[in-house]
Amino acid sequence: MSTLSYSKIIGTIYEIKPNDNDCSRQVISINTGYGPASIILNNDTYVAENETLQLGMTIAAFFDPNQPVPLIYPPSYQALAVTSIKDNDNVTLHYFNNNLVASDNSLMLNLSDSTVIKTANGQYFTCNPGGNILMVYYQATTRSVPPQTTPHKIIVFCS
Repeated sequence: MSTLSYSKIIGTIYEIKPNDNDCSRQVISINTGYGPASIILNNDTYVAENETLQLGMTIAAFFDPNQPVPLIYPPSYQALAVTSIKDNDNVTLHYFNNNLVASDNSLMLNLSDSTVIKTANGQYFTCNPGGNILMVYYQATTRSVPPQTTPHKIIVFCS
């Protein structure tokens, strides 16, 4: 994951198929509510908690907005990370500084004893997660600038 800011596309999976030209790639077709989109997964795509993606599942796929996107319909995105979304969760993927503020000032994290913090490979992370790229799962935020939240789960991508 090469940049500090990632874009997200959310949708419900309606088709999963292998890429005909490369057996290490999959094409996930989603309905975004605005129309269809294709998400390309390869061996480097991080799938949160190694969850098996299934039809009907709502997912968030993160991609580098600075990478070229082919001008085709439906749009096709090379996913860097994918996670399922459950129970009205919000999820974001950003670099957070040591004060736990996102690089684009879009979110500030307030950790609690109930916040589960793990590394990308599933190990518990006991240090300050700041200074790393974080996948953050949360529900409500304040109306402050930046919005603040107490996440229930964080996945740390160690630098």
